[in-house]
Amino acid sequence: MLKLQSVSKQFGGLHVLQDVNIEVPRGTIFGLIGPNGAGKTTVFNLITGLLEPSGGSMTFDGHNLVGAKPHQIARLGISRTFQNIRIFKEMSLLENVVVGMHRHLDYGPAGLLLSLPGFRGQERRARERALELLSWVKLDHKAHETADNLSYGDQRKLELARALATEPRLLLLDEPVAGMNTGEKVDLMAEIENIKARGYTIFMIEHDMRFVMGLCDRIAVLNFGRIIAEGRPEEIRTNPMVIEAYLGREDDATEEAQA
Repeated sequence: MLKLQSVSKQFGGLHVLQDVNIEVPRGTIFGLIGPNGAGKTTVFNLITGLLEPSGGSMTFDGHNLVGAKPHQIARLGISRTFQNIRIFKEMSLLENVVVGMHRHLDYGPAGLLLSLPGFRGQERRARERALELLSWVKLDHKAHETADNLSYGDQRKLELARALATEPRLLLLDEPVAGMNTGEKVDLMAEIENIKARGYTIFMIEHDMRFVMGLCDRIAVLNFGRIIAEGRPEEIRTNPMVIEAYLGREDDATEEAQA
């Protein structure tokens, strides 16, 4: 579904990414891990059009992503969450999710101002869909509360529901469990598995090794801007280069990865 070939990114003389090759198969959960500063978020920023690569190619279902604007890439069916939560805290949960549907609503300014039947019908369907998506992350019972009242973990879930509101075919998750406690991580893991079961393809960046190993079908490891390993979780868990580059000393790494 998503293919990056020989992708590089330079900022001045600094090589942030070098010869990165990644393929995300349809219907899978693909993980990208690596130490801080390895270039993981830069990969997401390239895919979503916030940055342009210095070299290489990127395609999504055969569509060239290089040079495409963020709104064009979103229209192709790619959506993302961010490491830093970006929700409208003064709005209700329902309103936050409906906002994510804006590119699918076509009633126009006149319909909005005059509350024409077409507007009312689309608005009703949008709210129904928003409630459904909130139910996927178990927040539908809080639909009319303001987002500011949510716990940190529930704010993460709300951002996930809003990303799904764009009706993506590929969902990019940037450190989805950052700041969550153990119970919240377990809940979100189950919800992401359910989202995959509904036919979505997921590409995630994450530091929590237990979360990644328990959820992803395949994992790529980025270190100093280069992919140093790719494979199934059990292959990554015992890869000496991964242990050395990402997890630290071998005895500590093995203990954490096997936990």
